[in-house]
Amino acid sequence: MVTTDQRWLAVQAGPVRGLLVVASLAGLFAAWITIAQAGFLAAIVHGLLVDDLQRQQLLLWFSLLLAGIPLRSLCIAAKDYAGLRAALQVRGVVRKNLADHLMTLGPVGLAAVGTGRATSTLLEQVDALEGYYARFLPQMRLAILIPLSVLAVVFWLDWLAALLLLFAAPLIPLFMALVGMGAASVHRGQFLALERLSAFFLDRLQGLETLRHLGRGEDTIHALATNADHYRRRTMAVLRVAFLSSAVLEFFSSVAIAMTAIYIGLGLLGYLTLGPAEQLTLFSGLFILLLAPEVFAPLRELAQHYHDRAAALGAAAGIRELLGTPSPATPRHGRARPSGKAPTVTLIGVTAGYGADMAPALQDLSVTFPAGRTTLITGPSGSGKSTLLLLILGMLDHRQGEVLVDGRPLRDLAAGSLEATIGWLGQTPRLLPGTVADNIRLGRPTASAEDVETAAANAGVLRFTDALPDGLDTPLGERGSGISGGEAQRVALARVLLRDPPLLVLDEPTASLDPESRRILLDALERQCRDRTLIIATHQPAQMPWADHHVELKGGRIRGSGDG
Repeated sequence: MVTTDQRWLAVQAGPVRGLLVVASLAGLFAAWITIAQAGFLAAIVHGLLVDDLQRQQLLLWFSLLLAGIPLRSLCIAAKDYAGLRAALQVRGVVRKNLADHLMTLGPVGLAAVGTGRATSTLLEQVDALEGYYARFLPQMRLAILIPLSVLAVVFWLDWLAALLLLFAAPLIPLFMALVGMGAASVHRGQFLALERLSAFFLDRLQGLETLRHLGRGEDTIHALATNADHYRRRTMAVLRVAFLSSAVLEFFSSVAIAMTAIYIGLGLLGYLTLGPAEQLTLFSGLFILLLAPEVFAPLRELAQHYHDRAAALGAAAGIRELLGTPSPATPRHGRARPSGKAPTVTLIGVTAGYGADMAPALQDLSVTFPAGRTTLITGPSGSGKSTLLLLILGMLDHRQGEVLVDGRPLRDLAAGSLEATIGWLGQTPRLLPGTVADNIRLGRPTASAEDVETAAANAGVLRFTDALPDGLDTPLGERGSGISGGEAQRVALARVLLRDPPLLVLDEPTASLDPESRRILLDALERQCRDRTLIIATHQPAQMPWADHHVELKGGRIRGSGDG
């Protein structure tokens, strides 16, 4: 019975079916060359020992035997190349689809999935598909075509020898299938163990400072060792399945070849007169013995790659599960685009939350954020400020009501069009390894050096980079190490200003800043955010007396609003 994972893998193979056919044909041509070489070798031996052929005839057969070596090598190289090209193409498409889906999930959906699981799926599980398309699928066809080709030649030489080989050949895939029934679940368990180990290791690395302060270093090391040992046991279980599959193949192929060799030996010696045994010659007997291993060679290679199939099935389950994770973001399939000017954002009777089983974070909320004005959103922790910002950003869908941008429903906007007009600044800026200028240029990669410097000046970045030896070219470490939190916040603001967005959304931008950094950041916002629609969630509205509008939340509802 074909499983859902197998159907999914077959669908991914559709666009590369031509390459897979080329790989199979190249492998088949290589096998035919091997059959011809076995025939030439048997003819040479028979000619030397029995027929006493002329030297010219022997040289011709020997030349043909040698000529098959480079031709066979070229066919094998073509098979490997076509299979690998197909695998790389499938892997690239699947990885792109996963990356696009992770972008669609946004921060809300990604938080539910988990960074460790997403990373493991995007890297290790996608890589596990390579062997299935590069090696297993072409070899699965060859495991049928090559034995049939060899058996056809053997049947022409001696039908009884062909029957001996044919008797053992079907038993091998039968037992391989029996062994492989549990292989996919074993591989899936290994991937799950790797996901847990990746998530555990990432979480402990991110919280290393806290763990050290709490004196939990030894406990963490012990827990990491336990998780790593669990993954080791899972890996060894996978290897046991692979070795069992190979053992089954080797046993049956050895028995079949031994039976064929005994039959040919007794027939040539005259001790066996059963069927066509009396017509055996040195040429036909040697030819059959040389071909006998070739009946099982493609099956043996299929067994070597059978774990690639199990690994791909295990990976497919995780990939499908992640791709099937519904996005909490607002779906947008329309064609409308924002005007490019400062928009008016309106929420009408909006109810929203983070899960169907959880109470809504916002209930029947109606509010308007006027165009070109600064609106402060205040309220106690848990009142729904961050949820409201996620709704405006389109990262969280609403259950009821409507979110409008310049009178157009958010759902009717083209995908990606809203993001192009929004600037976002959160409490903790995300800076990447690179220079200060590189991090600012993330806002607009095509920006010139002059534009980057202007944005840096407007955000107050030059106040501290001018004192650094390399200025804006000063390298930063991971997460912006090398500069303070307030300086990192200014770099993030410069990145936003470089985009020149008409709508700017900020979540507690001054929450963790010292008074001097706070003053610099707020002065930059007051100067640069005129004629923009500015929405700021804050616990300290008194720090922004220049705000035009004020909305207060409590318990997910509007408690009050007004100008000033």
